Amino acid sequence: MAFYDELQQQTIASRQFLLDTPIINHCLAGNVTKAEYVAFLQQAYHHVKHTSPLLMAVGSRLPESKEWLREAVAEYIDEEKGHQEWILNDIAACGYDKEKARKSSPNFSTEMMVTYAWDMVSRVNPLGFFGMVNVLEGTSINMALLAADKIQATLALPDSAFSYLKSHGELDKKHMHFFKGLMNRIDEPQEQQLIVHAANNFYRLYGNVFRELDAAQASYIEKDAAA
Repeated sequence: MAFYDELQQQTIASRQFLLDTPIINHCLAGNVTKAEYVAFLQQAYHHVKHTSPLLMAVGSRLPESKEWLREAVAEYIDEEKGHQEWILNDIAACGYDKEKARKSSPNFSTEMMVTYAWDMVSRVNPLGFFGMVNVLEGTSINMALLAADKIQATLALPDSAFSYLKSHGELDKKHMHFFKGLMNRIDEPQEQQLIVHAANNFYRLYGNVFRELDAAQASYIEKDAAA
């Protein structure tokens, strides 16, 4: 079995932990509020802004034997730059204050996921970061476009409020095909198990990000009445 397929098979239970998150199921059923959507975007901003710096750190720490992977990381960096600004613009299109969102603090679960990513890259092994890629991009292509359509239909928000979910969903379809090819070149069993281990952990961490979302959080980034 190719490693990419093995990675999907060995993370089934953890992936289901994420998919069973109540807010995800409410969203896909069209039972989401604008405040819940904005709360999601706010936390997305707090982890997505780390994507390019993390990729840069991964590229700098890969050994010479993984030069082919460093070149792929450089492509990822080029395509991931600035996505956090898409999210802030979506927040603004929902009628909230994007600068308040920028200056806000992440939820505990979001901070823990980001902290684990940095620890994996800097202390353990940069290859573990690809477990996070598998989780975030796999979730994106499986749910982002469907979720965006459901949310937009439910809340009657403009297209400008979905640049992150819709554009990212389409982009990640290409990324996931690219990622599959990269993973199938990882043939060292210890490296494969590290990526599987990291992916399982990232599924649980990302699931906790969704479980901690609270519509009330959006009230902290509402526009001032005088604005």
